[in-house]
Amino acid sequence: MKNLLITTILILSSVNLFAQGTPHAKIFSNFNFDMDSEPEYASKGFEIKRAYLGYKYNLSDDFSTKITFDVGKNGAGSNYTAFLKIASLSWKASDKLNLSFGMIGTQNFKFMENAWGKRYIYKSFMDENKWASSADAGANLKYTVSDNLTIDAQVLNGEGYKNLQSDTRFRGGAGITFNTDDISFRVSRDMIPRTMYGDDYDAQYINTFAAMYSGSNITLGGEYNLRENTSFVVDNTSTAFSVYGSLDIGNDVSIFGRYDLSDSEDANENQWNIENEGELTIVGIEKQMTKGVKVALNVKSYKAATADDDAEANNMLYLNFEYKF
Repeated sequence: MKNLLITTILILSSVNLFAQGTPHAKIFSNFNFDMDSEPEYASKGFEIKRAYLGYKYNLSDDFSTKITFDVGKNGAGSNYTAFLKIASLSWKASDKLNLSFGMIGTQNFKFMENAWGKRYIYKSFMDENKWASSADAGANLKYTVSDNLTIDAQVLNGEGYKNLQSDTRFRGGAGITFNTDDISFRVSRDMIPRTMYGDDYDAQYINTFAAMYSGSNITLGGEYNLRENTSFVVDNTSTAFSVYGSLDIGNDVSIFGRYDLSDSEDANENQWNIENEGELTIVGIEKQMTKGVKVALNVKSYKAATADDDAEANNMLYLNFEYKF
């Protein structure tokens, strides 16, 4: 791992000597403390959750390329494994049409992640619950219909940037985004073809409705996600409702909050995925320390969905940091 990071830094440094591009880095770190246990027994510690290292270069007025490595925990248990997250070529075909190819950032929850605005504290719902990946191999297009209206479409391998293509199916999606000075709306639909056949199986669809309001000192956002035929099982639906907001109170300080609620239902109206669902609440205060540096003190409270209405929430205290250039 050490050799990989040194190699990456040397490559980026050498490229920067010979090209007028832009290196970039972003790091998420935190200190966390379990508020539900006695101090001497509580789970606590410092973490470096994620580091992004990358480089962007404009080949011409119409073509640009970008590479980004994502260093973080993987499924095998290693805390610091580097993955190639972005390796894309973008073409500005006209004033209205942009095309991207390669390992690209996906459109599935980019709007909601920007509306939430605090990825370093917690992922957006679909990202956290692995409904989709933030990057994948494929192609996308974005067409600007007017100053207020854009449409986008993508075709992806479907496995995400941490996995190789393992089948012959593709994941497709399209969306429409409408913007005014203060309010933005987005509607999108995502589809994965089925791999099993029979009356009990069908393609999986994700329908998303999202909105954001941004005023002089307040930002509000919300999303509703409906997943049909989850894992290709007919009538196995999953729903997710998420709302969030922040209020600037002066001196680069803001208070913020978020609430998530997830649910599921099968053909017999049973909550088939109850062990992975519940309610999440985040409240906190954030300070912009200087350009590129943010710190937030917050409490995350999660209550699992169970048949027991008296089930208690788990409460964690976090001090989160984001530093980037």
